[in-house]
Amino acid sequence: MRIKRIIVVIFLLLIIKANAQQSKPNIIYILCDDLGIGDIKTYNPQGKIATPNVDKMAADGIKFTDAHSSSSVCTPSRYSIMTGRYNWRSVLQSSVLVSYSKPLIEDTTYTQPQMLKENGYKTACIGKWHLGMTWSTKSGGYSNDTTSESDIDFSGPIRNTPVHYGFDYYFGIAASLDMSPYLYIENDRATNPKTEAVPGDKAMHYRKGVKASDFDFYKTLETLSAKADNYITENSGAPFFLYFALPSPHTPLVPGKNFQGKSGINTYADYVMETDWVVGEIMKSLEKNGITNNTMVIFTSDNGYAPYADSATLFAHGHDPSYIYRGYKADIWDGGHRIPFIVKWPTVIKPGVVENKTISLVDLMATTADILQTPLPETAAPDSYSFLPLLKQKGKSFDRPAIVHHSINGNFAIRQGKWKLILGGGSGGWAKPSNEEAAHNNLPKFQLYNMDADPSEKNNLQASFPAKVKELYALLEKIVRDGRSTAGKKLENDVPVDLWKTKDGMPSKIKTLELKDDKNHL
Repeated sequence: MRIKRIIVVIFLLLIIKANAQQSKPNIIYILCDDLGIGDIKTYNPQGKIATPNVDKMAADGIKFTDAHSSSSVCTPSRYSIMTGRYNWRSVLQSSVLVSYSKPLIEDTTYTQPQMLKENGYKTACIGKWHLGMTWSTKSGGYSNDTTSESDIDFSGPIRNTPVHYGFDYYFGIAASLDMSPYLYIENDRATNPKTEAVPGDKAMHYRKGVKASDFDFYKTLETLSAKADNYITENSGAPFFLYFALPSPHTPLVPGKNFQGKSGINTYADYVMETDWVVGEIMKSLEKNGITNNTMVIFTSDNGYAPYADSATLFAHGHDPSYIYRGYKADIWDGGHRIPFIVKWPTVIKPGVVENKTISLVDLMATTADILQTPLPETAAPDSYSFLPLLKQKGKSFDRPAIVHHSINGNFAIRQGKWKLILGGGSGGWAKPSNEEAAHNNLPKFQLYNMDADPSEKNNLQASFPAKVKELYALLEKIVRDGRSTAGKKLENDVPVDLWKTKDGMPSKIKTLELKDDKNHL
């Protein structure tokens, strides 16, 4: 009898443990690369690209209309997702990394996957990393920022891949799909180290370098989608976190065979349609494994669309990837960083909710911690605010004092409520006027916009509201000076942060870690 009681107790304890695990939702982030808010039909009713799977996500969950990436380019936004910290607090003050750059995340930084792993989650990163890696060299050592690609030993172990930062599993590419090396990495090794030199292709928009003999650009989304499905299936019995970072619709524009010409517009639109298809495949995988209801899926983008999308053709068809917002990728205007952001979580989120509160990708870490009811260390996620109250829609206030925006050139902007203050007279990126053009034409060094009345940022109000300019500038200075924007003790930025960078008040590029190639390929 005693043995039977022990068996029953053990059995009950296992059930309790299993139920406790299942009470934790699975979490999936689907992060697109250079997808404009106007590329998604639910955001842009006049849009000409079909996105039925993402539209259904919005119908089944909550759609945020005022969500922002923390920067208008790739690497810094990804840094903020992983750390809950603005990128400009790190050494990356402008531009992006390349495949062989020194890793941006410090070993001492507490990351979101690390937090989830400590709370019983299986964690995986599938897709684009773009936060730096350390590669084996032919001399027997490891690479640094100055190592030539010809000195890399692709058969050796790779340090500082995602498995170094809290992920149990990684499969993907080192950086953007237009950056060599063109090969897949699994955990800390190239899946195929046999590489061949490729000259690059200006028409397809990818750089010269090396490519694994079996790497097929046109099958990238298909390959990554299959890996995600396998991961979901293998881990459906316990809580998991999947950071699914798509390389699309960034260059090279390489839609799979089934999507080539499907949009009837151009290759970019075809690639957006395939990106939407991937979302549908993830939903099918959740349904197949019976875990739809207990899975929170977030769909978003790392920044706005880029001009390589063949804008002239898109416009001729009546499609604007930035919708009503000014600018595009790289810019400090909202077209550079206002992004689609949709959350589906059937057991928590009511269908068809539209939320107009302002949030940022940097908020993901605090939100996840809030879901798990786990406290963050005082020095962790210093710029992250939980928007869980908005997901639950139960009346609890969401108190985010302000959001800081950042452009490719290092331009700063601060958003508080309806007001947005930009430091600089130009785009801070690629759209005209540039900062240099703005200075040459004696445009004001500040831009102030009422985003409620003027979401397209056409009417600069800086001369009419000097007190508001002064107030927002002082708040931005404080956020920079305190090393954090959340409550808590002051922290240190990794490097000194200069809000202006030049004598005439116009930000200039920092050469460290800066790409020298065509801006349209970033």
